[in-house]
Amino acid sequence: MRSPHHTLYGVTQTTAAATAAEGAGPRRRSRVHRAWFVAAVAFVTIIGAAAFRSVPGLMIDPLHQEFGWSRGTIGAAVSINLALYGLTAPFAAALMDRFGIRRVVAVALTVIALGSGLTVWMTAAWQLLLCWGLLVGLGSGSMALAFAATVTNRWFTERRGLVTGILTAASASGQLIFLPLLSWIVDRHEWRPAAVTVALAALAVVPFVWLLMRDHPADVGLKPYGAKEFVPKPAPVPGAARRAVTVLFSAVRTGPFWLLAGTFAICGASTNGLIQTHFVPAAHDHGMPITAAASLLAVIGVFDVVGTIASGWLTDRFEPRRLLAAYYALRGISLLFLPMLLAPSVHPPMIFFIVFYGLDWVATVPPTLALCREQYGEDSAIVFGWVLASHQVGAALVAFLGGVARDTFGSYDVVWYASGALCAAATLMALVIRRRPTPVPSLT
Repeated sequence: MRSPHHTLYGVTQTTAAATAAEGAGPRRRSRVHRAWFVAAVAFVTIIGAAAFRSVPGLMIDPLHQEFGWSRGTIGAAVSINLALYGLTAPFAAALMDRFGIRRVVAVALTVIALGSGLTVWMTAAWQLLLCWGLLVGLGSGSMALAFAATVTNRWFTERRGLVTGILTAASASGQLIFLPLLSWIVDRHEWRPAAVTVALAALAVVPFVWLLMRDHPADVGLKPYGAKEFVPKPAPVPGAARRAVTVLFSAVRTGPFWLLAGTFAICGASTNGLIQTHFVPAAHDHGMPITAAASLLAVIGVFDVVGTIASGWLTDRFEPRRLLAAYYALRGISLLFLPMLLAPSVHPPMIFFIVFYGLDWVATVPPTLALCREQYGEDSAIVFGWVLASHQVGAALVAFLGGVARDTFGSYDVVWYASGALCAAATLMALVIRRRPTPVPSLT
């Protein structure tokens, strides 16, 4: 049946909020809708939070050399971070429903800054797990796609695919901005100033969020962008977290959920867990300078923006299952060639790989979200939150196992080949997701 309150990521009108909205009506529509300014603030916020996403690949070798920690141990900290990044998302969205976007995001950015800043005094591996893994994982998890989806669904009824693609690409844009800077800092001044830079970047965004972000269009007397009617601001929903768990228990009894979660886990394994974490040390193993390898990752960030926005446009026009299958198939093929492309210097075939991988990096998000909407109707946003959790669990496993494989075999070759095989499996899984042309009722 229809839920009596707004979802974790989207918004439906509630009778409780109708009274509060009496007398409030839509203001005259301005030339540029306020929603676009809110989206711009969200974009800048995600960029600031993304500074940490640039750090792990740059830190593996310096931490290994200074403290003698194994790559598996360092990978474990990254693994905890990636897992919490996904698992926190549904509950962070519930907190946004309860306390508002501004408060949750401001606290999350502060936690990221705290976790990154404390690393400069660490002397033991457990402190790395606490700071990098727990604190930054919880903070960055609150800045995951839950934030982007909440902003999109509250402020837009049109152009949601486009806005989703833009905000999804913001993390890659942050990588583009910070990777060259942080790699230069690590190369010239070692890793501690880089950790401080990440902390300052997160703190710098807090004033923008607090002063410019608004929780709902009704706060400023506006309709959502593209809406025909004024939408009152819903009342806080204290039971939202419980509903997230209820929807999960219902979704896991359906086949499409496992297929979507499985494909997205492989997506995370082959991006955040594999390339983002291990590409720089793998390239360094072949004699490539850290700054050059980091610059290649930054190029991925450039083309990720293009690829994600283009994927949103394609998802509105083509069958999402087939798009997903094509993305995973091409990604898997490219990974099989990567061991032959790694060399001391950058050459054209490597540039081609980087450009392609950037275009394909999170192009999977718009079609995956579209399939969640098709399969689960009103509960699709919550289901997508749990599918996102599987993405980060897959990333976490490969971040850890990739480091273990490097310690065991002395190279990353087996990791590239295994990831290529996983992408082939994801291709088949995407194709067997059954179509559901009509919306389904709420799972709760």
